[in-house]
Amino acid sequence: MALLTVKDLSLGYDSNVIVKNLNFSVNAGDYLCIVGENGSGKTTLMRTLLQLQDPAGGEILIGDGIKKNEIGYLPQQTVVQKDFPASVREIVLSGCQGSLGRRFFYNKDDKRLAEKNMERMGIADLADRCYRELSGGQQQRVLLARALCATGKLLLLDEPVAGLDPKVTVEMYELISELNREGVTVIMISHDISAALRFASHILHIGAVEFFGTKEEYLASDIGRAFLTQQKDGDEQ
Repeated sequence: MALLTVKDLSLGYDSNVIVKNLNFSVNAGDYLCIVGENGSGKTTLMRTLLQLQDPAGGEILIGDGIKKNEIGYLPQQTVVQKDFPASVREIVLSGCQGSLGRRFFYNKDDKRLAEKNMERMGIADLADRCYRELSGGQQQRVLLARALCATGKLLLLDEPVAGLDPKVTVEMYELISELNREGVTVIMISHDISAALRFASHILHIGAVEFFGTKEEYLASDIGRAFLTQQKDGDEQ
């Protein structure tokens, strides 16, 4: 069974529906990039997948025994979040909150998992540093380590390279790709179509016209070619 199946999903707020009858599925090991014009509903879709917002219609089925609290999520950062006065260790460890159950304190397994994921993200030496003192790239690695504490199966990432310089952007994309090669399924919103086509296995394009399929199918489609041309023209202006 697919990790995630979306059937006839409609998205919006109150009576304002921005996406109708969306259908796609995500299997274990996929790397799905969600692309589309600004305001097309990408972040709304992400919030709906996370059950932070109710769908306007349709259904979302989660398989392979994954629970709501076992989905890792890296949201777009706000100015307030970037200035959060906590240590790197504390923030990464907070990713284990979903597994606490009736416990009030983190146990040895939680702490070991946090240490493992800090090492995995190359930030173990920053464990006692204050989060707000870190660079943007270091902060994103902290948040990615936190998300990995919530899951070893499925990561949802909303514009994970927004605001990063080109060198750090490349490093972040490579890091996410490495996690995918290690078996973590990735669903990522991206405004960077060139990066999406480099790393993704599948593309979901939402907006006035919708598409779901493999990267190769998207490149061969009318909507894919038109969007690529639009993005290229925008970059050249």
